[in-house]
Amino acid sequence: AFLPAFVYSLKVSPLIEKISDHKDFKKLLRTRNNVLVLYSKSAAAAESSLRLLSSVAQEVKGRGTISWIDCGDTESRKLCKKMKVDPNSKEKGVELLHYKDGAFHTEYNRAVTLKSIVAFLKDPEGAPLWEEDPEAKDVVHVDSEKELRRLLKKEDKPLLMMFYAPWCGVCKRMMPSYQQAATELKGKYVLAGMNVYSAEFERIKEEYNVRGYPTICYFEKGKFLFHFENYGATAADIAEWLKNPQAPQPQAPETPWADEENVVYHLTDEDFDKFIKDHSSVLVMFHAPWCGHCKKMKPEYEKAAEFLHVASDSPGVLAAVDATVNKALAERYRISGFPTLKYFKDGEEKYTLPHLRTKKKIIGWLLNPEAPPPPEPAWEEKQTSVIHLAGEDFRESLKKKKHTLVMFYAPWCPHCKNAIPHFTTAAEVFKEDRKIAYAAVDCAKEQNHDLCKQEGVDGYPTFNYYNYGKFVEKYTGERGESGFTTFMRTLRERDHERVGKKKDEL
Repeated sequence: AFLPAFVYSLKVSPLIEKISDHKDFKKLLRTRNNVLVLYSKSAAAAESSLRLLSSVAQEVKGRGTISWIDCGDTESRKLCKKMKVDPNSKEKGVELLHYKDGAFHTEYNRAVTLKSIVAFLKDPEGAPLWEEDPEAKDVVHVDSEKELRRLLKKEDKPLLMMFYAPWCGVCKRMMPSYQQAATELKGKYVLAGMNVYSAEFERIKEEYNVRGYPTICYFEKGKFLFHFENYGATAADIAEWLKNPQAPQPQAPETPWADEENVVYHLTDEDFDKFIKDHSSVLVMFHAPWCGHCKKMKPEYEKAAEFLHVASDSPGVLAAVDATVNKALAERYRISGFPTLKYFKDGEEKYTLPHLRTKKKIIGWLLNPEAPPPPEPAWEEKQTSVIHLAGEDFRESLKKKKHTLVMFYAPWCPHCKNAIPHFTTAAEVFKEDRKIAYAAVDCAKEQNHDLCKQEGVDGYPTFNYYNYGKFVEKYTGERGESGFTTFMRTLRERDHERVGKKKDEL
């Protein structure tokens, strides 16, 4: 189709395909799998958008297609009607819609800038860029090595630079504190951010020893001095550190429990079977060095072991296995959470005991060993309105719902256990709304490991909000029923307001 004469004077890229016929449009969607369409109420209304999209088309050449449909001309009006699109209802008389794999995917509602649209077309499922967050306006966002060198050369104020990857969960959790600090310290310090995930930044990663994300570097007058490594930092922690920046202090390695003075028998892959055979009644604690609940339980377990050690008619012995070192045992006994207590009688595994955490309970149970109460049915075995998803059906299931809040969890995690009833009740509240879903993914299951990693989960529970299957943001609100329901209610109210506005304008 021919572009109007004024369009040529705008230097609109010939890469933008103008379409007015329904058959041509269907063919375009059939032959291209990543299409951004500008619908406009008139050619004049499209003017500034076409200027911007000309640059976008150049950047995404070969990866995405830009098309323009002018709903103002007679022929195209039918097409717009058929596609149920009315740019007249939009404030600027234009609407950007994205089509993927031959079908409508989503309305483009991110920042209307070259960088954001290009990023979107390169990864239509990806999260918005950090600089699109209005809260991050005081962070200096750096895009290229050239920009970084220029910033380091001209900036006199002390500078903190976060090198990050867009998918990194730790980075995402740190960003709100970092951007708050950028606002509070504005004028005294500069806080900057740079996504260095792609291969083009290998030289920078090498230069500043970026081995993982985030890596935060401190500069004075363009010179790199120290790494900042307190990733749990609040805005106040960052400000405090900047008053007296210094290199991270080397941490003394923790002594393994097996090397400490205690009367617990520490077993390994090699001696476990013989020990269990030689002792008729053994309670074994499978633990991990980093596990907080294990550390809390350790003194109680040691006290119980000492009591049994000196008792004249001891009902059993206490042993421990570091499951991170003795992986064959952890696998054999299907250890998926810590601490896990297992009782062995006459060389055979008899019970898994979830409720023995104090000296009194351990000794009391050993004096009268009996089967623990049957475990609660797993969350997904209960009849609730929460949809339980697994790796293979995750994205497809989410695409069917406009708003989905997904809880990524591990069954053994105490914070998850606290949140589950509230999340389940919230799902019940919206069970009649077909556009809404509350979903859950058990990250402890092997089949979901890759999915949880891919969705930026590195702590439990993690709550992600998706719009038609596309990740939009992390949910960081209250973890009670009212937090979960208010979040969803706000989204639905916004939907209804939009529909109301459209009706008013018609």
